[in-house]
Amino acid sequence: MDMQKMLKQAKKMQAQLAEVQDSLAEVTVDATAGGGMVKATMNGAGELQSITIDPQAVDPDDVELLQDMIVAAVNEASRNAQELANQRMSSVTNGLNIPGMSGLGF
Repeated sequence: MDMQKMLKQAKKMQAQLAEVQDSLAEVTVDATAGGGMVKATMNGAGELQSITIDPQAVDPDDVELLQDMIVAAVNEASRNAQELANQRMSSVTNGLNIPGMSGLGF
């Protein structure tokens, strides 16, 4: 394969990856904890968008349980966002391990 063709393909892949990254910011994933008492919504770029807490989950005598449910929901939403990003990125890279992508959260 000649160098010109490789460079052209690399630029095309770079543009596609940028498009995927932009689109991930517009897609959301949800996760719940405590039987749905706490819901975390995160975008595909891994940014927390919202936390929803059922008023029944707020027990002043057991704040620690609520904190644990929030952490669990956010962690699960983060895993879901990471999985979504990995799927979208691998569709562009065809499974290639591209150096530097892990630093971008992929």
